[in-house]
Amino acid sequence: MAVSLILTHPGGAHKDELLACCLLAAVHSVPIVRREPLTEDLADPSIAVVDVGGDHNPELHNFDHHQFPADHPPVCALSLVMQHLGIYADAREFCEWLEPAEWFDTRGPNVTAQWLGVDRVTMSKLASPIDGTVLRRFAKARRLEPGEPLWEMLSYIGQDLLEYLRDLRSRLDYVAKNAEFWSLEDHEVLFLPRIEPIPEEPSAGIWRYLESVGKATTVAALIYPDRRGKGYGLSRHNDDPRYDFTRIEKESDVHFAHARGFIAKTSACEIQRVRALLDLARA
Repeated sequence: MAVSLILTHPGGAHKDELLACCLLAAVHSVPIVRREPLTEDLADPSIAVVDVGGDHNPELHNFDHHQFPADHPPVCALSLVMQHLGIYADAREFCEWLEPAEWFDTRGPNVTAQWLGVDRVTMSKLASPIDGTVLRRFAKARRLEPGEPLWEMLSYIGQDLLEYLRDLRSRLDYVAKNAEFWSLEDHEVLFLPRIEPIPEEPSAGIWRYLESVGKATTVAALIYPDRRGKGYGLSRHNDDPRYDFTRIEKESDVHFAHARGFIAKTSACEIQRVRALLDLARA
């Protein structure tokens, strides 16, 4: 059954139910109401009940975690909605902020700070006024309708999160299918050939891909299609000191080399020439 209403608790707002509502608003484009749920709300699958109600039942669109035992692994309303939407595994892998958000909501700031290996003051220093304003405005609302500024903002957040995860998965699949690894003396280079049509951001997803295949520390340089020209971009990976691309800035087919040496652009398309430029950039 389609969702016709998103219902969450009144009072103070927290990041987990706000983001859960963002995702549901992006998917269903329905109003958000902030009040205590009735028994009939929990029994109605057309009403998504978020972070309240003492029930987790995705078939009824009930997404509460407060009834879980104290020793349950950290999981919040956002986690449950992500699981329902089939994006939780990718979110845990690619959204570094998600696991701390789960800990913060279920264990509190002090335990979360200890788990992260920082003090509570450091946690406060990372707080954003953007988060604070959105949460306060959301807490003051009783009902948000599509078309209202705050509802639209929440929907944008949900849309962007969904698009990020779906686009990233697509990019990772593209890199996995097409990338080559060049083995050099003491490191590797990832080469992504020009395959038309090239992606809008050819280098996007490469870092995540290297993390996923366990090569984040063995790859020192990247070569990928230049989206603004016919050639390639060359860059250091993880700012590896073995490459300094200012060394090739005077080459006739290099039209850009950053002054700090971490990236260069070449119009060269022949792989042998690109490899020669890479060799010249070795520090």
